[in-house]
Amino acid sequence: MKMTLAIAFVSLALLARVSPAAAQTHVDPNFPIHDRSRPQPAVVDPGIASTQAIPGRAPSDAVVLFDGHDLSRWQMKDGGPPKWKPGGDYFEVVPGSGYLQTREAFGDCQLHVELAEPDPPKGDDQSRGNSGVFLHGLYEVQVLDSYRSPTYPDGQAAAVYGQFPPLVNASRAPGIWQSYDIIFHGPRFDAAGRLTRPARMTVLHNGVLVQDDVELTGPTGHHQRPPYTPGPDKLPLALQDHGDPVRYRNIWIRELH
Repeated sequence: MKMTLAIAFVSLALLARVSPAAAQTHVDPNFPIHDRSRPQPAVVDPGIASTQAIPGRAPSDAVVLFDGHDLSRWQMKDGGPPKWKPGGDYFEVVPGSGYLQTREAFGDCQLHVELAEPDPPKGDDQSRGNSGVFLHGLYEVQVLDSYRSPTYPDGQAAAVYGQFPPLVNASRAPGIWQSYDIIFHGPRFDAAGRLTRPARMTVLHNGVLVQDDVELTGPTGHHQRPPYTPGPDKLPLALQDHGDPVRYRNIWIRELH
């Protein structure tokens, strides 16, 4: 009897531990299984993948932030016109010009960004092709030339800067186009400004999973991990000027409702 009670207690304890995770995935109780009258998902043209020579085409329901023509959807962080340099089907960081950010605010999203590190490479460690993709302008996925170039793990390419090193280093050589595919769920706050949901992020670097639904401690900081502060559900996306002429192309975003 004592053994049976012990087993039951352990089972209940394990159930209590997994319940919060299980609650994140629900089957809609309003529809029986295989219900043919259930509303069909929207049809989306998935677009075309990029090659090294030619940028791809975004899914049909995406907002195209840069398709090689102009930077009309962007502005400098101070609200001024873009100072970064267009170059045909890409644009390039102008060192010392400041951060570039979208004119429009975005919430939870799927974001696709392609980038190429300077070739030939210059510098080492954090001074080698440094930039960054900032969701909500606050939460950074690091851009860095980490191809055979070591640095601290939570600051290398595809790190959630200062918080999570990538699971693997999937970096390509300088001058070769690379991609980030980011799934971002922003934080939520109640009416009193208390955090009710931390931000979460999944990242694929060149098609390889490198961040697996990580829970962020708060905004990005350098040598610090700042706490969350209350803010809106939608904020602009930003790209970092860190003094290196990193190139970007084929940027699109799909908001998740």
